[in-house]
Amino acid sequence: ASQASASQSPTARGTAVTSAELIAMAARYMAIARPANRELDHEFDGFDDHIKDGDLAAAQADLRAAVVTERRFDRQLIALSFPPQTEPFVRLLYRVNQARAELTSTAASVTSLRELRGYQRRLDAANEPVEDAVRVIRAQLGLPPPDTS
Repeated sequence: ASQASASQSPTARGTAVTSAELIAMAARYMAIARPANRELDHEFDGFDDHIKDGDLAAAQADLRAAVVTERRFDRQLIALSFPPQTEPFVRLLYRVNQARAELTSTAASVTSLRELRGYQRRLDAANEPVEDAVRVIRAQLGLPPPDTS
């Protein structure tokens, strides 16, 4: 049954997407984006707090948790079906988020607070291409722009 429904998805058919299909796709996207965003906000807020407090181990744990969240979101994202015009942006989001997860993982493995603080600007910069892709995807799905992605 899943193969039959997959073959009838708008992406597989290569046809225009109906309003109902677009609403359903947007809902599926938000079902994975909302919890991932909440988790990442919590993890990066904790990271910032722990860096300020000088707690290297806790800051590293926050980053490791963020990597798990980023990669889980990517697996869920790539499993969804999107309109053909949105697919390139979904693949872009997947790639830039994977790069951000790799940078986050590298940052989590450093051995000093000084080194870790050196990654803060790079981690912030890695958010920009993710946020850009998210804005395009959300616009194409008829969703409002995110407060934060």
